[in-house]
Amino acid sequence: MGTGEWDVEREYKAWGYGVWERAIERWVSAPGGRPPFPPSPSTAPFPLRRGIINVASSTNLLTDSGSVQLVLEPGLQLLSRKQRRLIRQNPGILHSVSAGLQSAVRECQWQFRNRRWNCPTSQGPNIFGKIVNRGCRETAFIFAITSAGVTHSVARSCSEGSIESCTCDYRRRGPGGPDWHWGGCSDNIDFGRLFGREFVDSSEKGRDLRFLMNLHNNEAGRMTVFSEMRQECKCHGMSGSCTVRTCWMRLPTFRAVGDVLKDRFDGASRVIYGNKGSNRASRVELHHLEPENPAHKPPSPHDLVYFEKSPNFCTYSGKMGTAGTAGRACNSSSPGLDGCELLCCGRGFRTRTQRVTERCNCTFHWCCHVSCLNCTNTQVLHECL
Repeated sequence: MGTGEWDVEREYKAWGYGVWERAIERWVSAPGGRPPFPPSPSTAPFPLRRGIINVASSTNLLTDSGSVQLVLEPGLQLLSRKQRRLIRQNPGILHSVSAGLQSAVRECQWQFRNRRWNCPTSQGPNIFGKIVNRGCRETAFIFAITSAGVTHSVARSCSEGSIESCTCDYRRRGPGGPDWHWGGCSDNIDFGRLFGREFVDSSEKGRDLRFLMNLHNNEAGRMTVFSEMRQECKCHGMSGSCTVRTCWMRLPTFRAVGDVLKDRFDGASRVIYGNKGSNRASRVELHHLEPENPAHKPPSPHDLVYFEKSPNFCTYSGKMGTAGTAGRACNSSSPGLDGCELLCCGRGFRTRTQRVTERCNCTFHWCCHVSCLNCTNTQVLHECL
């Protein structure tokens, strides 16, 4: 590698997904000629799942606002033409989308950390694996949480000034109550929802049951972010008397979004493909989702929906894309889903001990030094056979 060139693959491995926009900026401005870009698919900077990024274009070029062509990895699933257009029209939004998808991956793994399916990821073209091609509850959660992640991140980035085409939501102005008024910088949830719908839904094609399920769960994720918005206020007055308050709308934490979607995962509705008839005037509304059990009420826009039973996730299956639970840590004293009996699917578990050295008894010394002792503890671990 010559002088001024940049080892993109090494930097991706060191910094992961967050280096995406820095990679683009440094690649464009690299002195002495542009280095090879981007790295191999195994170190791809963009989390992928069916329904967000699909093979929808024959080109592998993305042009930024300065008309500089950015070469994308042709071996990866590519942004569709509409997605590339949306990114060009909203400078700064690519980083926000990537950050939202990263948040979704982390939240998915947190919510399912104690389940047989623990939201595993891979380094292949589709980060969630083959589960996204199914129609089970887990598929529904993936689509909802990733859609919510994009909406949440874009809405927050607008209020932070990171995206050129949007700002805070300033529509709420004036008196709001007897002792408070609207002001401040509200998170722009409307822009986040609109962009999320245009960007995330754009690669869903067709009119089959899977198409309707994916669109429904995408919207359920966005609706969850919207419905969890909360009012925040700041007091004004002499000596903190709070005679008047200025209030604005704030996004929920993404953990709160994940908690709600996890509850809806547990109560998800199994659906079938419905058809209202053959009225040409309302062709767009002909196809819809109906509950599999006629006695159940139709799913609301907030509900998650699925159409096939989940695998048991107990054993490895290349065809199903399940890793199994062998080697997973379990809780021998828990009767719940994280307990060894359920998590290990009745196969039993092994117990081993390990010695762990950690820093402890830390003391702060003025100024400015922290001293700690090294404490060694013995931990008992249980792993599924």
